[in-house]
Amino acid sequence: MVRVKGVEHAVQVANDSAYGLSSAVFGRDVTRALGVAMRMECGSVHINGSTVQNEAQAPYGGTKDSGYGKFDGRAVIDEFTELKWITIEPSVQDYPV
Repeated sequence: MVRVKGVEHAVQVANDSAYGLSSAVFGRDVTRALGVAMRMECGSVHINGSTVQNEAQAPYGGTKDSGYGKFDGRAVIDEFTELKWITIEPSVQDYPV
C-alpha cells in the first residue's frame, strides 16, 4: 500500500508504475470511481471489487510492461491472427496456349 494525498495523487502514483495489468478503485460514489478508472493506465480496472477477475468473453491483458496483448473474447482473435485471403479452384483449368 502507498499512502497518497487525494485522488489526483493516487492516479499519478498508479500510472507511474512500469506495469499495468489489473487495478481496483474503491469508493462510495461510483460515478467518481468510474472517472478515476478511466484515467488509469492498465488493462482492467475493477470498481469496488477484487483485481483477480477474468471472464472468457472479456479481453484480459495489460499495458506497458504487463503482457503481450489481450486474451479472451474477440480481442484474442484480433491479437493472435493475421487476415489472409486464400482461394481454391474446384479443379485444374486448362488455359489455351
